Amino acid sequence: MSNASISLNRPSFAAVCLAGLVALAMAMGIGRFAFTPMLPLMIRAGSADVAAGGWLAAANYAGYLLGALTTARLGLGPQRTGLLSLALIAASTAAMGWSDSLAGWLLWRFVAGVASAWALVSTSVWCLAWLARFERPAGPGLLYAGVGIGIALAGFHCWRAGAAGVAPDALWLQMGAIALAGLVLVALLMPRELPAPAAAATAGTHAGGGVSWGLVVSYGLLGFGYILPATFLPVLARAVVDDPAVFGAAWPVFGAAAAVSTLVASLVLSKVARRHVLAGSHLLMALGCVLPVLHLSATTVLLAALLVGGTFMVATMAGMQEARARAVGDPTRALGRMTAAFAIGQMAGPMLSSALSGRSQGFGGLFVALVAGALALAGSAAWLLRGR
Repeated sequence: MSNASISLNRPSFAAVCLAGLVALAMAMGIGRFAFTPMLPLMIRAGSADVAAGGWLAAANYAGYLLGALTTARLGLGPQRTGLLSLALIAASTAAMGWSDSLAGWLLWRFVAGVASAWALVSTSVWCLAWLARFERPAGPGLLYAGVGIGIALAGFHCWRAGAAGVAPDALWLQMGAIALAGLVLVALLMPRELPAPAAAATAGTHAGGGVSWGLVVSYGLLGFGYILPATFLPVLARAVVDDPAVFGAAWPVFGAAAAVSTLVASLVLSKVARRHVLAGSHLLMALGCVLPVLHLSATTVLLAALLVGGTFMVATMAGMQEARARAVGDPTRALGRMTAAFAIGQMAGPMLSSALSGRSQGFGGLFVALVAGALALAGSAAWLLRGR
């Protein structure tokens, strides 16, 4: 296709990046992870405990798995799927503030999980396709920085509101309103078409022909390893200092590290093999998992937030890019397979923690699960470093 024919109605690089960034910020920062800074506030208010938190997290991850398995079958196109998913995230998040029963919360966290997976896969498809046209190395880093930015902003909002004594149900309603505002912005900026199929076809001719099951399993172990610190770091911080003005800082730090890391990785590590980027991320994340187990303190929780927050989106970005590069034709199914493996891993983590918590005192079950996650990450890193 000629340059003249693709220049008509071509969106700007800034518009594509901002639309993708905001979409992932709403989908992941709120749809997936708003629960993390909310959980210690709900525990403090007496409306939930650690075990209930594990099951609520697992419900979200179960929805995430279903969403990953069904994205390619919706038949709406990536842009429409993205807008639908953001609308569901806004509605289900606000509904958490309207409900006061565990059954209702389980339902709404499940819906948010489904929508989050739809948003991640569909946004990755349309936004990476457009960014490939611009050929700017910072593009993917800007896109996936949206996850960390969303986590940081949601965490900061919960941190300040919690310190001010705002009730959890009111905070859920506020987060739903923020997600709705994000939906409007994405709808205004998002390109309505995909670029010419030639770009996807070229990417699909990568030697190897498809996504290996080894890569899929490795991505699933990433989900298992990162999810426990990503869910319970603020709870561990609260165990050290029971003051929302202090323990609430753990999650914004996690999100800020995630946002900065993708930008740095896209520029500094652009020449490094993606498998090596994945392996290094897994090893650093494993260290972040075990630090609070070895010694629970404000320092180790902060270091864990930096290590896990600073690597999980780098690994996500590298994994999605690798899967898209190896996919033949439409990459939606390949990205969905990777996301499904990730979802299975992150379902297993909270379920293991909750099951173990019922048999042990305090954080014993959570600590055992954190060690298991660290071992899984180390094993995955070893495979990635040895593989060709």
